[in-house]
Amino acid sequence: MRIIISLFLLCFLAACQLLSVKDDAQYLTVLHTNDNHGRFWHNENGEYGMAARKTLIDQLRNDALEQGHSVILLSGGDINTGVPESDLQVAEPDFKGMSIIGYDAMAIGNHEFDNPLSVLDKQIKWSNFPLLSANIIDKETNKPAYQAYTILEKGQLKIAVIGLTTVDTAKIANPQYIGHLDFITPAVATQPLVDMIKSTYQPDVVVAVTHMGHYHDAKHGINAPGDVTLARDLSPNSLDMIIGGHSQEPICVDETGKQDPSFSPGKACWPDRQNGTWIMQAHEWGKYVGKAVFKIENGIKELLSYELVPVNLKDEQGNFITNEITKDTSLYNFLLPYQEKGAEKLAGAVGNVDDFLDGRRDTVRFTQSKLADLIINAQTEAVGADFGIISGGGIRASIEKGDVNYKDILKVHPFRNRVAYIDWQGPELVDYISVVGSFPADAGAYLQYHKIDFSIENGLANIKTINGKPFDINGIYRMSINSYNAAGGDGYPIITEKESYQNTDSTDAQVLRAYIEKYSPIKTSNL
Repeated sequence: MRIIISLFLLCFLAACQLLSVKDDAQYLTVLHTNDNHGRFWHNENGEYGMAARKTLIDQLRNDALEQGHSVILLSGGDINTGVPESDLQVAEPDFKGMSIIGYDAMAIGNHEFDNPLSVLDKQIKWSNFPLLSANIIDKETNKPAYQAYTILEKGQLKIAVIGLTTVDTAKIANPQYIGHLDFITPAVATQPLVDMIKSTYQPDVVVAVTHMGHYHDAKHGINAPGDVTLARDLSPNSLDMIIGGHSQEPICVDETGKQDPSFSPGKACWPDRQNGTWIMQAHEWGKYVGKAVFKIENGIKELLSYELVPVNLKDEQGNFITNEITKDTSLYNFLLPYQEKGAEKLAGAVGNVDDFLDGRRDTVRFTQSKLADLIINAQTEAVGADFGIISGGGIRASIEKGDVNYKDILKVHPFRNRVAYIDWQGPELVDYISVVGSFPADAGAYLQYHKIDFSIENGLANIKTINGKPFDINGIYRMSINSYNAAGGDGYPIITEKESYQNTDSTDAQVLRAYIEKYSPIKTSNL
């Protein structure tokens, strides 16, 4: 009898032990977006927007919580710059909208430095979640200039979140605002921080929320190394996952780990994995909410499922790809006054163009653009210059055929750069064009130029004509440029200290608006 009881007890204890092991399994749902760029409001086709995003996130969060999952919501940064209604209000609706939606943390992106740092300080106060970056260092104190990490307690899980920002910020952010900051190599900042966090807090999960870009197989070209390089440079399994932004792509790979060319909204997606770290990114503008479900047991994190859930995206026929997501009423009503206030400032046509002016990223960073010609015409006339230049990355949108309003212009020029000029001696100009004319395609630095004809031969500029006349090495030539490029933005040589450099009080958007008003209808064939 005792033997039977003993066997029964052993079986009971074994069963309890099995149940205990099963109960030890935890589940984590990770929701994420990135590169909001001012899209707090839905577009003219009713796509995306924060009100619909909140409805979707509330649903995904509640479904996960009902299943006993812990849930975190992260952003890969770049909340600023892209839509005039937001830009004119320095993204106040966007940051406050994110707070209402319930974000847990975000990476500081390079566009968070488009405005004076007093604006970023204000945005941090508007947010009830931390803005993170461990690799932005204050030169004076040699310490992180912003909060480096946060520890989240979600259910039974302790989750460490580290923020990181692309080192390209040093050349693509406004130099006037970041001179006191260093942007150090992400892995150099991350490895000791991860080691400290693990020894101090013993987190169940370690996440890097980044704004650095995902480049397949670490082939980042002229861009700063991104998430793949970071994962490979760290000790294996230092990070469980990277939630990224900056390259503005849906990260989807095939069974071999290569970029999945078949992905489109509503289709299956699987994230990249490097050195034991999952890498995810949800395209841009809140078009998708990324959703990853992890099982965590005995220290092992298993990705059970992943999807990019479209937020009211439509197909070419104008039909919703998935069922329409209703807009959250409370958030819609909160954001509506911001939308109305912005729209009021932008109403009314200022002119007309007779054809499409292409300002798409894949155009202005690769080849010469008629839109750049229009911009430079406006700026050269404003300052009496012989020719002008602008980096391709300074052009942020196209102008459609037909009536043009101030909103269209502010989409092209959201940064409020000042129009400036410099008078060059011939030899100085050759040296300068040799540098800026050599920037490669597929970069924000790619040179857009007008009223100057030149070629680069063995790294040296051969200038043929300026404003239709043969170039004279003994001549003096006035060049229009914006204050961003003049101050070293996009890696351009700094010319602001030169004696003949002069800043004006007019912004690029103001000058372009005045030009379109004066010469409408604009005939693109004459540009």
